[in-house]
Amino acid sequence: MTIHRVIRHVQRYQGWVGGGAALCLTVGLYLGLLGSPPDYYQGEVVRIMYIHVPLAHTALLGYTVLAGGSAWYLWKRDPIIDNMCHAVAALSACFTALALLTGMIWGKPTWDTWWTWDARLTSFTVLLLILLGYLMVRTVVDDLDKAARYGAVLAILGFVDLPIIHFSVEWWRTLHQPQSISMRGVSIASGLLAPLVVMSVGMSLLFSYMLMIRTQLLYLNRLLDAKKGRLLHQFHMSKADS
Repeated sequence: MTIHRVIRHVQRYQGWVGGGAALCLTVGLYLGLLGSPPDYYQGEVVRIMYIHVPLAHTALLGYTVLAGGSAWYLWKRDPIIDNMCHAVAALSACFTALALLTGMIWGKPTWDTWWTWDARLTSFTVLLLILLGYLMVRTVVDDLDKAARYGAVLAILGFVDLPIIHFSVEWWRTLHQPQSISMRGVSIASGLLAPLVVMSVGMSLLFSYMLMIRTQLLYLNRLLDAKKGRLLHQFHMSKADS
């Protein structure tokens, strides 16, 4: 499948993905803010969970895509995959930062502190630093091929942080609550679970929609830079001939 066919397929379905994201987020916010009951312990404060948890899950999903795409790029050297990795890194950094921010807002009334060096919070902060490092490599290194390779290696090495994030609440004694959905079962009331699932689906679709748009923009920018480079080279050659 050529790059242009991939772009056409993405353009064909991105409207449906965006519409699905808008629908799920609208329904999820209604259910979460108005339709679900307050938590027996946290009360109304629990409603921020419907934003925080989907943001965190989507950020982890995004980094998984980044690591997998980076491995694929190192194998195939596919430019559209490199554009996707560059796009997903920026989006994952935004989602990770928002997850940390909403977690701090949730933590203040729950833990009586904005921040603590909890294992889950610390490992999630490390993830943000890895993503920022990836974006810095893509910005600082002038050679596009080298920047893509260096970034891919960093993304693959940074993947080790994901299992640490996932199992941190089990490996260490932390303030962060354990997983509500795990192999042991579901430990969250159905009235709270339904809007959480809808919001998680909506946030994942929103991430996918933004990724489609951003990947196409990066590809078009690279194509434009390549054409500018060729035109500039032809201009210098014509001046030399004259």
